[in-house]
Amino acid sequence: MRARPHPAPRTTRQIAAQAERIDRDLAAIRHALRKPMEAEFAGAGLTVPQTALMRAVVFDSGVSLKDLSRQLSLAHSTVSGIVDRLETRGMLARRPDPDDGRICRIYPAPAVAEYMRTRFPALTQGPLQAALRRAKPGERNTIEQALRRLRQLLETAQSFDS
Repeated sequence: MRARPHPAPRTTRQIAAQAERIDRDLAAIRHALRKPMEAEFAGAGLTVPQTALMRAVVFDSGVSLKDLSRQLSLAHSTVSGIVDRLETRGMLARRPDPDDGRICRIYPAPAVAEYMRTRFPALTQGPLQAALRRAKPGERNTIEQALRRLRQLLETAQSFDS
């Protein structure tokens, strides 16, 4: 079995420069997609960590504090404090686990769950749908195929090439 040849230094630099441009573009795309949602939540007086926690609780209703901490990569005490503040505002409720009273489960308030079900999709999908409406059908297909292929390449990567 022959070893795969290493790309020439020039090719390596070109790939590194292209990766940097793609990374910048992806960051700008993420920012543009989050902007309406962040503005809406900021208008409601929610911080970024509170917003992340609310999203997690809505999409995983009944999550434990331990699992919520893991999902958000935050300390248990930090998540507990955020939950306390949101519970005080009536946005969340803590309930004991029916099978294990030592575990506390976190649920969104009904109004929050309804808001996230009805309004949130427009906030997250609206900018993307508006952009795709401005693109020609062939451009939309090219964008979708290119992103799907990039995702496949990233998901199947065995190791990082230097």
